[in-house]
Amino acid sequence: MKLIVACFSLCLFAVTNPQISLSQSESSASSVCDNDLSTAINKIINRPEFERSRWGIEIQTLATGTSLYSLNGNMFFTPASSLKLLTSAAALLELGKDYQIKTPLYSVGAPPNLTSLRLEGQGDPTITSKTLKTIVHQLQELGVKRIENLIIDDSYFPEPQINPTWEWLDVHSYFATAVNSTILNQNTVTLTLLPQQEGQPVDFFWSDAIAAQQWQLDNQAITGKADIDYQIELDGYLGKPKLQLRGELAVNEPPDVWDLAIVDPAQYFLESFRVQLAEAGIKVIKGIVVNQSGQTQLETELITFDSLPMGQILEQVNQESNNLHAEAVGKILAKKLNSETAIEAIKSSLNTIGIDPDEYVLVDVSGLSRQNLITPHALVEILRTMSQLPEGISYRQTLALAGTNGTLKNRFVNSSVADNLWAKTGTLTGVSSLSGYLINGHDTDLVLSILVNNSELKSNKIRQAIDEIIVILNQYSKC
Repeated sequence: MKLIVACFSLCLFAVTNPQISLSQSESSASSVCDNDLSTAINKIINRPEFERSRWGIEIQTLATGTSLYSLNGNMFFTPASSLKLLTSAAALLELGKDYQIKTPLYSVGAPPNLTSLRLEGQGDPTITSKTLKTIVHQLQELGVKRIENLIIDDSYFPEPQINPTWEWLDVHSYFATAVNSTILNQNTVTLTLLPQQEGQPVDFFWSDAIAAQQWQLDNQAITGKADIDYQIELDGYLGKPKLQLRGELAVNEPPDVWDLAIVDPAQYFLESFRVQLAEAGIKVIKGIVVNQSGQTQLETELITFDSLPMGQILEQVNQESNNLHAEAVGKILAKKLNSETAIEAIKSSLNTIGIDPDEYVLVDVSGLSRQNLITPHALVEILRTMSQLPEGISYRQTLALAGTNGTLKNRFVNSSVADNLWAKTGTLTGVSSLSGYLINGHDTDLVLSILVNNSELKSNKIRQAIDEIIVILNQYSKC
């Protein structure tokens, strides 16, 4: 999958599989003792290629919190998506793994003719076109044939829908889409490019015709000779629903897929819902989006759709590093705790379990902003504290498992770390992080956080070094 130029800032799904280096590391020693641990880690991070990189590492025993290694553990770092550990912890503490987000539909009038039908979005990030079909089917079963006013109520979450600290180049891509109250298909649409005959313009098609109408695409891309290097670029215009496609796509290149943000999610929700109602034979006379609550005393609750359980939503947050899900969960948490912002809600929740708010600075709750700051020590404390609470097992299960799923699916494959490491990854340009639990099968289980900032190296190079450190920790034994 090709990402737009914003990928320079974030590539959530870029993973690596440095099996050769890991195998060499594993074969170098059967175990690593206390006295050797620091030497082995320092040998990796002090390589010449990391001379300009800044490392923050905190490693403790899970049971007792005994420090085994600490480097800049109390210094601030940009965490990237490791920040989601805070959001998911607060959500489990306050909402629980079984909590479901409700999307109610209120009506005025009685079937078959409704004076109005108002869908009140409450930030459920799991609603899809299939969900709408289910809702439409329920309306059919109730005998609804006609709706005078179809209202999509997008007022549940306050503004802004896009965090002002996110880089503007990112907001055209799927990982930085708007976080509003009525979310459909993750507020994402797919653009697929197809090469034609050499010298001809590249052809393209959209996955969703309704979403496609919101974008203006200036297609300047040309089909190039076979086997040329990939040259396609897709740029957005700040504040405008316009994209420019340029460069050359090899004539023998497979379909080139780009996942993009939907420009106006609430309007997209309305139009998509209206089309499905029409296809089911339910006539809609007028449809509108409202940004202030449209509730009236005449309304009655007609039907309500429930989301997946919070535990499954948090798997998307931590395993797949889904920014939209994280930001939506944060806003829902703020509503439930009567906090002004998601950040205040998370701080309040974590403070109750003893996490020092002076050890982190939040400006979003997904980690996409470069203005977020946290210490490696704080990440370890959150992980270790959560492991001691009743929510601990559910919390760990939201994390990616090495060699098995999520952003760790293709890391540590065929190594001894596979199925031992539960962790959250994070990636921005110049930033890589890994924080989680290592159940090493030796003398002790470990909790760790490794953050790398200010690096000019490619992210896969940094990840390979981080993975080598994990292999060493997996060989750790008190001896």
